[in-house]
Amino acid sequence: MEIILLKDVENLGFADDIVTVKNGYGRNYLIPQGYAVLATPSAKKVLAEKLKQRAFKEKHIVEEAQKLAEKLKALQIKIPAKVGSGDKLFGSINNQNLAEVLAKEGFNIDKKYIQVIGGNVKRIGKYNAKIRLHRDVIVDLEFEVTPIRDEKAIAEAKAKAAAEAKRAEAAAAVEKAEEEGTTDTAE
Repeated sequence: MEIILLKDVENLGFADDIVTVKNGYGRNYLIPQGYAVLATPSAKKVLAEKLKQRAFKEKHIVEEAQKLAEKLKALQIKIPAKVGSGDKLFGSINNQNLAEVLAKEGFNIDKKYIQVIGGNVKRIGKYNAKIRLHRDVIVDLEFEVTPIRDEKAIAEAKAKAAAEAKRAEAAAAVEKAEEEGTTDTAE
């Protein structure tokens, strides 16, 4: 079923997009909720005229979106995350986490316009996301998930290793003393 969106719908499209959806989704949800109308030939003509009139106004908006896209492409994004054994994360990184990091960098982009390629990220590494700034401007953004360097945990691990080494030395000394003690008694 082909429909024309009246409002932005997350994971589907923006207002005035012509999209194809399953019949039930369109008939039972999108149209009754006022998110869409059926894409009849007359509705498509009205939409084309509306888009033509708006094209001049949108030219400035598209230019601004392209400038923002260039700034985003130049950005190096690293998202710190807690890591378990190997490179597996505790939890996952998704579009909301990416939106929060972008907000800290000064880019206020709604999470519904960010799509992490492959869904949620559950391992350390480099990943891509698509950010839709405008219907004509979509940015491919590369980001990296890095492990959090927990200084307290590192210090505890070093202390534990040092204590283990001291225990091993003490055990070796006791074993050596026992060997010498058994050798002395044997003579």
